[in-house]
Amino acid sequence: MTPEDLSRLRYAKELLENPGLAAKLTNVIGMPFEKAFDYLPTKWTGAIQSITQKSLHHALDVAIKTIDHNDKKSSSDKLHKFLAAASGGVGGAFGLPALTVELPITTVIMFRSIADIARSEGEDVQTIETKLACLEVFALGGCSDKDNAAESGYFAVKALLSKQVSEAAKYIVEKGIAEEGAPALVRLIATIASRFGATVSQKAAASAVPVIGAAGGALINSIFMDHFQNMARGHFIMRGLERKYGVDLVQIEYGYRKNSQLLKKQ
Repeated sequence: MTPEDLSRLRYAKELLENPGLAAKLTNVIGMPFEKAFDYLPTKWTGAIQSITQKSLHHALDVAIKTIDHNDKKSSSDKLHKFLAAASGGVGGAFGLPALTVELPITTVIMFRSIADIARSEGEDVQTIETKLACLEVFALGGCSDKDNAAESGYFAVKALLSKQVSEAAKYIVEKGIAEEGAPALVRLIATIASRFGATVSQKAAASAVPVIGAAGGALINSIFMDHFQNMARGHFIMRGLERKYGVDLVQIEYGYRKNSQLLKKQ
């Protein structure tokens, strides 16, 4: 691996393994983040899971249609962050109940930003494989205190989703992405939503603090977008390196695997 690519791999690892969303939100709400959950009604736990599943399903097909896959320029991270902040500002003005309207909009904006980053890293965003790789990003960096490193690390999450992504891709190729109730896609989105929901719960808890208001809601959404842009950048750098060098070598250089038959043959 070239020194330049090793540097890119280390950058991707830093992004993927050190998301720090809760710490950033703590600075916004001005109190220990755990206390913010006291403002989140119990009934919202189930509601958030329902909203995230619907939001992801809608975003999967809608967001990518607006991207020019032949465009070679760098991704428009600041534009998407501004749009997410505007959406969060409206949500912050109307409080927690607005999440049911604000989150689907924010998720579409985020999906488009993720796909834009994928394009800028050399992916063809019109392929089913890349669309589902964009969807995977919502499962990254969303670990809770109940997770351990083995369960929440980048490669662990990819392994968790691998079979479901493969089944969903096969189903979509055969029957199309728009078919209602596609079982393979429903299962994949449910798995991703369970992890994305944990991150959304952090955002919702921060937004539920009474003093937040519109300005705070905009800032929270900006941080939320920045978090997933970082996850996307790391994810698609890794995919590019895997295409170039193979999964085995990339995993070893990442520090995920200690030995490999590949290196023994070299």
